[in-house]
Amino acid sequence: MNIQKNRHMEILANVICGDCRNELPKMASNSVDLIITSPPYADRRMKTYGGVNPNKYVEWFLPTTKELLRVLKPTGTFILNIKERVVNGERHTYVLQLILEMRKQGWLWTEEFIWHKKNCYPGKWPNRFRDAWERLLQFNKTKKFHMYQDAVMVPIGDWAQDRLKNLSQTDKRRDNARNGSGFGKNISHWLNREKAYPPNVLHMATECSNKDHSAVFPEKLPEWFIRLFTKEGDLVLDPFMGSGTTLVVAQKLRRNSVGIEILPEYCEIVKNKVSPLVMDLLKVG
Repeated sequence: MNIQKNRHMEILANVICGDCRNELPKMASNSVDLIITSPPYADRRMKTYGGVNPNKYVEWFLPTTKELLRVLKPTGTFILNIKERVVNGERHTYVLQLILEMRKQGWLWTEEFIWHKKNCYPGKWPNRFRDAWERLLQFNKTKKFHMYQDAVMVPIGDWAQDRLKNLSQTDKRRDNARNGSGFGKNISHWLNREKAYPPNVLHMATECSNKDHSAVFPEKLPEWFIRLFTKEGDLVLDPFMGSGTTLVVAQKLRRNSVGIEILPEYCEIVKNKVSPLVMDLLKVG
C-alpha cells in the first residue's frame, strides 16, 4: 500500500495483484464511494486476458457484480464501461442481458452515458460503420446517492447569446411541456450564467500515447466521474485496474483508491506510476 500525506488527510493507493473474484470478498461491506472499471469485453483482449465467450459473459461477470454491490456504499455509484461486440453480423445481446440480471441482484440502472471517441480509427465493413462510441452504464444501490453536479459544469455555450437576448413572456415563467408530461422550463433562470450542466454524452479522444495496456482509459474519462460522484478523501475502486489510469487520476484529485489486477506485470507498472505521484504530492504544504 502506498501512502501519501495531504494537507489534512492521508491519501491511500492500494494496488492488489490478483483475481478480483478472489480479492473482492476480502473487502469490507459498504466501504467504497465509487467503482469505475472496464472489464475485458467478450472475446476481446485474447492475448492479454484470454477472452470470455459472449454466450458465457453474463454468467462470468455476475459473481463480480454481486461483490461490487456488497462493497459499494448505499450512497455510492458504479460506472461500467462496456460495449456489445458483433457476432455473425449482428450485435450480441450480452450487455442487455447483463443489465437485466444485475437489476435482479438489486442494482438500480440509473443512467447511461455515452463516450464519443473523437479520434476513432476509420474503417469499412459491409453492414455497418465504425464504432465511435462506448457505453458507460451507471448503477446504484439506492435512489439517493452522492452526486456533485457543480464539479463538472461546462461553459454555457454560444446558444445563450441568441436564445437569451430577447426573452418572451413564456420564457420568464415555468412553461409546462406541451405533451402534458409535467416537465417544463424557465429560460430566464439562465440569464447572466456562464456555466451549465453537461449532457450525458462525453466527447473525449481515446488514449494513443500510453502503450502500457491494450485498452487504456484517457485520464479525462475517470476524472469526470470521480469529480461527479466523489469528494476529497472518498474511496475509488477499479477491480479491473489494467495500467492504473483510474488510480493515478484518483490520487491527483486527492481520493483514496484501490486497484485490482490479475496480471503481475501490470501491477508493477501501476506501482511505479503511483509511487512517484505520491512523492510529488508529499510536497504539498
